[in-house]
Amino acid sequence: MPQSYPENFLWGTATSAHQVEGNNINADLWAEEHAEGSPYRDYSGDAINHYQLYREDILLLAGLGLNSYRFSIEWARIEPEPGIYSSAEIGHYRDVLQACKENGITPVVTMHHFTSPRWLMRFGGWKNPQTADRFAQYCETVFSELGQDIPYVVTMNEANLPVLLKELFVNLDFMPPVGIDGAAWTAPGWREAAALRCGTTIDKYFTFHMASDEQSLPIVMDAHKKARTAIKALQPAAKVGLSLALPDVQSVAGGEAYAAGKWYDYFGQYKDAIAGDDFLGVQNYAREVYGPQGLIQTADTAEEITGMGTEFYPEALAGSIRRVASELTLPIMVTEHGIATEDDSQRIRFISRGLQGLEGCIADGIPVLGYMYWSAFDNFEWTFGYGPHFGVIAVNRDTQERHVKESAHLLGAIARRNTVRALS
Repeated sequence: MPQSYPENFLWGTATSAHQVEGNNINADLWAEEHAEGSPYRDYSGDAINHYQLYREDILLLAGLGLNSYRFSIEWARIEPEPGIYSSAEIGHYRDVLQACKENGITPVVTMHHFTSPRWLMRFGGWKNPQTADRFAQYCETVFSELGQDIPYVVTMNEANLPVLLKELFVNLDFMPPVGIDGAAWTAPGWREAAALRCGTTIDKYFTFHMASDEQSLPIVMDAHKKARTAIKALQPAAKVGLSLALPDVQSVAGGEAYAAGKWYDYFGQYKDAIAGDDFLGVQNYAREVYGPQGLIQTADTAEEITGMGTEFYPEALAGSIRRVASELTLPIMVTEHGIATEDDSQRIRFISRGLQGLEGCIADGIPVLGYMYWSAFDNFEWTFGYGPHFGVIAVNRDTQERHVKESAHLLGAIARRNTVRALS
């Protein structure tokens, strides 16, 4: 059988707790959804009820031929009040890990996927330096109970996302999940309502998505480093990293300086924080091209676009990985790569072409540990609600019935064969 990926390569899909579990009522972003005037298009509500259906879902993923599953443990469930840890919720995630083990699935666990406990906002959220210690203590508590069953851990999902959100707001008039610096977004009224729901005032309300300035960015990096230290003290064999959202940053003549600056913002400034990690999680969906006047809107002239209105460009995955590998010696894990589309044949082409590029990276000696497609299921996509469909598995939210798409069968077949070439 032809093989073009390393032996023991991790083939999987990814989810996050808030987006699939449902009823994450102690989280700050649940409060945002329900704040008066909130820009969220839907409430997350029951989501796809993965909190109760995780065993069936993991069995389904294993049946497709996948050998890994990336999911998050929800801080707001584990620690509903400061210093108070829920043994019931720890038991829940213990059984999720057990379900993975029973089905031959390697878990890749994310400790923070955007959501934080509501109570954290009372202490100033992610602009309070003590948040780094609080986050590390939460990680220590989880790993003291569950660490022996977690071989790979991502401390934070897309630690650089707040920086990207600011970029999108400036260039694309994008609606970020929370207000950011400048203009009318400094403190919209709905954020005041969200702060009230978290038991605090607007001056203390500072979610993870807002951590993009000189005060808060070091706190995020400090939280990652302290969490890594706590995890390694308990489970030295655990492979620890964080993930970064990394578009393939390109330039045309005259745009080189713009591109270099953006790559530093997205990646370069995080290099010191990840220097002691075991791997880097790379998350890629698109490219950014810069010219003499700044960002070029590639979607305006693209032959094909995605359901998010972005250019269809699966080759961006290989581009971003090659750029990272030129500056970093750590192994890489593709912790997210996906497309929102109603046309599953487009998703199939996106996956196939992306993986062909990834295969080329591996052939050139770049150490890649695994590939996690985003997402396992059509799920709650933050401010966009349930509209965008990224999943390889559809969900009827009236019945919670799962429907496996052809793209899921393709990904499973690739995983079984450990190659893309045999299927092309």
